[in-house]
Amino acid sequence: MTQLKVPLRHYLQFSDFSSEEYAYILNRSKVLKDKFKDYDTWHPLHDRTLAMIFEKHSTRTRLSFEAGMFQLGGHAVYLNTRDTQLGRGEPVEDAAQVISRMTDIIMIRTFGQDILERFAANSRVPVINGLTNEFHPCQVLADIFTFHELRGDIAGKIVTWVGDANNMAYTWLQAACILNFQFHFSGPAGYPLDMTRISASEQQHLKVFDSPLEACQGAHLVTTDVWTSMGYEEENQARLKAFSAWIVDGQKMSVAQADALFMHCLPAHRGEEVSSEVIDGPQSVVWEEAENRLHVQKALMEFLLCGKFN
Repeated sequence: MTQLKVPLRHYLQFSDFSSEEYAYILNRSKVLKDKFKDYDTWHPLHDRTLAMIFEKHSTRTRLSFEAGMFQLGGHAVYLNTRDTQLGRGEPVEDAAQVISRMTDIIMIRTFGQDILERFAANSRVPVINGLTNEFHPCQVLADIFTFHELRGDIAGKIVTWVGDANNMAYTWLQAACILNFQFHFSGPAGYPLDMTRISASEQQHLKVFDSPLEACQGAHLVTTDVWTSMGYEEENQARLKAFSAWIVDGQKMSVAQADALFMHCLPAHRGEEVSSEVIDGPQSVVWEEAENRLHVQKALMEFLLCGKFN
């Protein structure tokens, strides 16, 4: 298979791609998912190597990237910062120079977005954000693909976020602006969105609610995440108290659209941010959502390394 050289691009936040590029990636994700289900071998990344750098623990991110690279014919190398020179004080810039000379594409799951951006600025190959404190674009891409599969185009729809103003919430807001849907946000007092991080165009797609029940009114998708993200464990008890009314339960889902979906990026704490009746109920698509990380990330890696396929 002969491929033209593709210009170097990174995927550090959802706003890095256009709506037209997302339309291609969503459609391509379906093609690759169908190939997977049909045992149709497709190896466009034969002899390519993915470096996976983890500073934060993971189940779904590691498995989906590693399996995805294998299914595309390539190889994945797992690197934990505790076991590398990055964990012993090697500058991020130096590590990027070395790792990008030995591999073809790099995924990083770390704390600060600044670390990711410094790495990408010194990398000779594409860098993908596997999660930072600020953004989680691969997860939101998988969520949107799941909606796309089950309900069609997300444009013009209402996505409601109930809970913490975390990396998922900010990524959803970027997606709302690019893909033209409305984003409802509701979190308790003391845990607001940082409006200095939100552009004027993004604010046009945002509506903030004091009441989580009102935020769910008419929603096509209701989604949430744990109340205490990695790195904020010391706040756990205070957060459990502050967020107690922000559980996604049957009452909140009842005021959404009759065919509304429920999503959660997992792992979930039943009885905290979501009730068992919701996450294990008929509107929940969390398992499809989790699987779709595999397929959208294959489409993403293929796009960054090979460009578009007809």
